[in-house]
Amino acid sequence: MGNTSDIRNGLCIEYNHDIYSVVEFLHVKPGKGPAFVRTKLKSLTNGKVVDNTFSAGHKIEVVRVERRVFQYLYKDDMGYNFMNMETFDQIRLSEDILDNPTFLKESMEIDILYHADKEIPLTTEMPQFVTMEITYTEPGERGNTANNVTKPATVESGAEIKVPIFINEGDIVKIDTRTGSYIERVKV
Repeated sequence: MGNTSDIRNGLCIEYNHDIYSVVEFLHVKPGKGPAFVRTKLKSLTNGKVVDNTFSAGHKIEVVRVERRVFQYLYKDDMGYNFMNMETFDQIRLSEDILDNPTFLKESMEIDILYHADKEIPLTTEMPQFVTMEITYTEPGERGNTANNVTKPATVESGAEIKVPIFINEGDIVKIDTRTGSYIERVKV
């Protein structure tokens, strides 16, 4: 049990029968009236972001969360299979708990957040950027970089992204996993 003075970015709390992570917070002390804490909370179970205001000194339930490194193995009919990098135990997760499964590659390492007391996985965190090979796209035009023209392309994981017109099949590109957008071409 804690109170609003314990609030910081990344803190996990139980609120409205769900577990939330603090994304942003601001302690406000107006000239008139009591102080309060304005927060932006992200649900670890469904990803929704909510704004909430706590009065100063309000009691909050702090949840202990552990971050564990897992390696992605494969996908089957039952879900996505991962291996703990410390104990080599294997777990299977459903698609709804994964952050962005379209950009998973075999042997990629991701973080899985666990509820420390109940030993249940809450959510996953993919690396911010991944590099993938373009497996299919229309032929590109060399030198056409003046406009911000894009075309669809399929990467090795099967995900479809928009890339600049000069990208060809076989090129390696850097992708932002949060938005699914092209960042740059990677030189090999």
